[in-house]
Amino acid sequence: MLGILVINKSKGMTSHDVVYHLRNKLKIKKIGHTGTLDPMAEGVLPMCINKATKVASYISNDSKEYIAGLEFGYETDTQDSTGKILNKTQNIPRIEEIKKVLKEFQGKILQTPPMFSAIKINGQKLYNLARKGQVIERPKRQVEIYNLELIDEKNLKLKVSCSSGTYIRTLVHDIGISLNSFCVMTSLVRTRVGRFTINEAITLEELKNLSLEEINSKLYSMEEALYYLPKYNIKDSFYDKLLNGIKYYDENADSSMKRIYCKNQFIGIGNFIDGRLKIRILI
Repeated sequence: MLGILVINKSKGMTSHDVVYHLRNKLKIKKIGHTGTLDPMAEGVLPMCINKATKVASYISNDSKEYIAGLEFGYETDTQDSTGKILNKTQNIPRIEEIKKVLKEFQGKILQTPPMFSAIKINGQKLYNLARKGQVIERPKRQVEIYNLELIDEKNLKLKVSCSSGTYIRTLVHDIGISLNSFCVMTSLVRTRVGRFTINEAITLEELKNLSLEEINSKLYSMEEALYYLPKYNIKDSFYDKLLNGIKYYDENADSSMKRIYCKNQFIGIGNFIDGRLKIRILI
């Protein structure tokens, strides 16, 4: 069994819980997820099985789409509704004000990662420090918001299309601050990771009733997951040399990451440095 299985993670589970369930179901140890979803979040979580774990980071670095619920009036230490309330306000912005300010958050923006996150600073995960009540300086990071719209005015739900590394709860928090208010994220559904959408995802409950053969038929290939990388073909006569580590040259090739093929086979991921092919991942 080899490829990517797109899971619709349920609320209340950790991403590692999904790994645990799949290992038990498939009797396969080499399984990894492609980017953490917090327990309060649900939705698309592509799972890499066997050799597909090699490309997990490339999938997690692809663009993503979310639907987030928000509530104005208070601020928490986690920037979502599960945290400890830090501040409250009576200033609740009007719908027209919210819509107007969303335009300011589209494009490339800077975010300060939340303390309750898995980012490491000086070798320590921020959430470990946060649980001890510590707050430290965090360098801002640039992310990109491709599209941001209020899709449900009554229940206050945002649809966000963004780059990898975007913290939606931080986005919601910053929107609140920009409106001279406080705002927290109350729900989060990831509806897309790269080319994989929630319509293609299956829940663990649905997975229970499927045979291994049926599950295998639902796997996506690594090439499908890496659709955004350009394809590069190496001449067939160089196949054995390539696998034996002999360097391949192309002075006209640029340095961008590529899907490498030879003899119509997906070999791996690589790029050219000064005209020489550097294989980053060999499948």
